[in-house]
Amino acid sequence: MIESFSEIPISILDLAVITAGGSPALSFKRSVDLAQKAENLGYHRFWMAEHHNMDSVASSATSVLIGYIAANTSSIRVGSGGIMLPNHAPLVIAEQFGTLESLYPDRIDLGLGRAPGTDPLTAYALRRDEQSAYRFPQSVREIQTYFSVENKGSKVRAIPGEGLDIPIWILGSSTDSARLAAAMGLPYAFASHFAPRQLNEAKSIYRNEFQPSGQLSEPYFMPCVNIILADSEEEADLLATSAQKLFLGIITGERSPLQPPDPDFEMNPAAKAAMDQMTKYSFIGEPKNVKSQIREFVNDTAADELMIVSHIFDHEARLHSYSLLRSHLKTNC
Repeated sequence: MIESFSEIPISILDLAVITAGGSPALSFKRSVDLAQKAENLGYHRFWMAEHHNMDSVASSATSVLIGYIAANTSSIRVGSGGIMLPNHAPLVIAEQFGTLESLYPDRIDLGLGRAPGTDPLTAYALRRDEQSAYRFPQSVREIQTYFSVENKGSKVRAIPGEGLDIPIWILGSSTDSARLAAAMGLPYAFASHFAPRQLNEAKSIYRNEFQPSGQLSEPYFMPCVNIILADSEEEADLLATSAQKLFLGIITGERSPLQPPDPDFEMNPAAKAAMDQMTKYSFIGEPKNVKSQIREFVNDTAADELMIVSHIFDHEARLHSYSLLRSHLKTNC
């Protein structure tokens, strides 16, 4: 059981969220600014997530954006949370991340997911192959092969990529991904920030079934949660209305850029129940009031690392939330 959050690494998931009245270019600049602040504050990783055809998310060309973040930071680990592998040829991903690792040695993570990160029509436009998701385990192994020194004699090689030590993570929100991560002996990141239902079962399966590998000798589990902190409960609750509108748009299919805080925002009971279930692991308020809740979550899940996502409209308020998180949670509760 942890007594202080200084005992485990804390990391950030960013989607280069587009705000109302903003643009992808502005989102990219803000992502770099956040990554630089995160590095100075002592955050461990800064991951970008692949999504497509969404008005609120600009991180669709994830590998390109990872390079941009890594080029403008110096020590924080940068990676994908994740690359939706069925959208891509494994060789292409091996080459892209081999290039990133060659440019920014010992700083690149490759998180891989099975989901499309988009709607069915866009998924078809990306994949052209309805069976690609079912080949996810084979595709992960294919990337491992391309990274291996032993592949040097193969007729198909990843150059750059071959022989490089690029950590591969399995991302997921179900027991299937937990079993795969355990069987392959890979670190496991769970999307409890929007798909909490199978968190506890997946965590148990992963730890109980884990098989050591050349990459990892013991299980390493990193759940992701929503956190919005402010100097008062009232301010935090107001800031959270932007995220609530974002999640409501996901539920209803009426998606739009991230909206400004709305003191008059209300939901009908059915929508609120659905959103509350989806965002069960959200910690909102003053640091002193949510600190014990976050510690309880970390202890209950036996998390080796905690990843944070914070959908806050105002950029300075988002930076302040991450600053409050580090300054308050690295001290004893």
